[in-house]
Amino acid sequence: MPIASPRHAQHPVLVALGQAIRRARIGRQISQEELAHRSEIDRAYMSSIERGRQNPGFVSVARVAEALGMMLAELMQEAWL
Repeated sequence: MPIASPRHAQHPVLVALGQAIRRARIGRQISQEELAHRSEIDRAYMSSIERGRQNPGFVSVARVAEALGMMLAELMQEAWL
């Protein structure tokens, strides 16, 4: 199990990003495991991202957006709605 980012875990920005990823994933009927595979991210780490416990790097977020068939800007916009 990944260790949460202690300084930023549950920060509102990370929680919003995680929720946007989860909504997009569910809306596309993609399992968390499949999204992790497509993004080349460990499934447990993906779970932590969705729960706002991780502060993923820019490349990781870009990979997730691509795996969801979204532009990075679109995913960011979804996080702020």
